[in-house]
Amino acid sequence: MNSRWMNYGGLILIAVVWGANFGISRLAMESFDPIVFSFMRFGLAIPFFFLILKLREGSVGIPWRIVPKLAVIGLVGITLLEITVMYSIKYTTLANASLLNVAPWPIFAALFAPLFMRETITKRLIVGGAISIVGVCFVILGGGESFSLSSDNMIGNLMALGVSIVGPLFNLSSMSLMKQYSALRVSTWTIAFGSLFMLPLTFGAWGQTNWSALQAGHYLSIGYNVLICTVVAFVVWNACMFKVGATRSNFFRYAVPAAAVVAGYVMFDEKIALLQMCGAGCMAAGLIWISIESKPRSKSSVKTVESNG
Repeated sequence: MNSRWMNYGGLILIAVVWGANFGISRLAMESFDPIVFSFMRFGLAIPFFFLILKLREGSVGIPWRIVPKLAVIGLVGITLLEITVMYSIKYTTLANASLLNVAPWPIFAALFAPLFMRETITKRLIVGGAISIVGVCFVILGGGESFSLSSDNMIGNLMALGVSIVGPLFNLSSMSLMKQYSALRVSTWTIAFGSLFMLPLTFGAWGQTNWSALQAGHYLSIGYNVLICTVVAFVVWNACMFKVGATRSNFFRYAVPAAAVVAGYVMFDEKIALLQMCGAGCMAAGLIWISIESKPRSKSSVKTVESNG
């Protein structure tokens, strides 16, 4: 019981960390090229991942037979996914990007899960997920920007929706490897390959940053992204997701936009509307409803929970 609630708490904590990063990254983007900043986030995190892996497991290597799979996961899940997120924000409204990035993700995760592992979709999960979806829509659409289907935003909309399709595939493909290797080892090598593929895309962009003009806040934003938002977040999220399961854990991503709204209030003095507060309440109710579901008692179900990442 305690272990289960610790896993749920870990998922919520990391969702809050990622949500707060919207505000922190927005400040950083005033001085950094987006792709350079993303590369620094993951590239600078690599030594920490390998150090933690060595200290905890005594080795850092992986069998050659899984190198191609990890390379593809890193290319798709880190390099392409992160770049798509950035450009979806550029080519559509913030409301569109937030809604299409976040809301469909758990739905696609539930649809794709049977292709990778045995996970059951219960009535409680459906009801809780539906309540959470309503909540996340209220949080995002209750702000200053409204959802728009204008043709000017269509490219960005499609990119944002693509994130919600590719993202769950990234999670689930990683989880299949976690049946044999630790979440930490899989995360370390996935990020290493993703950073390697991202590096060539930064060529020519480093000179766009006025490095001599950077202040303490810029370096703090880098530190937050590297240590908290990447190293700690990836390790904790993957470890908790491995115990909870992909379908259920991905619904906890709905805490991200709520945290982003709070970050906007604290950092940019953005107002929080009543509809957004109601949405946060709906999300909390949905996630609590999902969390209190009792574990299946069958052996096959127990095996599924233990083998998911």
